Amino acid sequence: MKCRIRKWELSDAKDLAAALSNKKVQDNLRDGLPYPYTEQDGKEFISAMLSADENETFAFAIMVDDKVVGSIGIFRQGNIHSQTAELGYYIAEEYWGKGIMTEAVKQICAYVFAKSDIIRIYAEPFAYNIASCRVLEKVGFQYEGTLRSNAVKNGKVIDMEMYSLLKEECEWRFCYFG
Repeated sequence: MKCRIRKWELSDAKDLAAALSNKKVQDNLRDGLPYPYTEQDGKEFISAMLSADENETFAFAIMVDDKVVGSIGIFRQGNIHSQTAELGYYIAEEYWGKGIMTEAVKQICAYVFAKSDIIRIYAEPFAYNIASCRVLEKVGFQYEGTLRSNAVKNGKVIDMEMYSLLKEECEWRFCYFG
């Protein structure tokens, strides 16, 4: 199943709401998202992404067959970490395990490394989210360690994993859609 990433459009809000109004999806994300997630919530998120500084926030819809099935973004950090950025993503449950997120991560990393001065992209998936860890490994991210008792999610203290990809390690075999 092929996917592509593209800039958000306000008309994507309905598909975004459908993907995020799923407790299984939200259980793998940081807190702060409304549940259920409404079309209006989607419009507010998309508006924020469209108005964000394009050199600080790289936010895209994940598309399969002209339908938004998820979201992916890379967010520049500040101060001494200004050339480092955090990767975050999610995909609708019915698209799990199909290789879509692996392809989307390849596309966004290639895009950010080509279009910015970012030298390191990192991600911190929950340790129990083995599928997310596997996505990062397939793309070439290096496992850096476990962040022990690093978060509280759904009332439970959990570990997170630290992965990173350096610009110099990127094989540039990935293509991106600009």
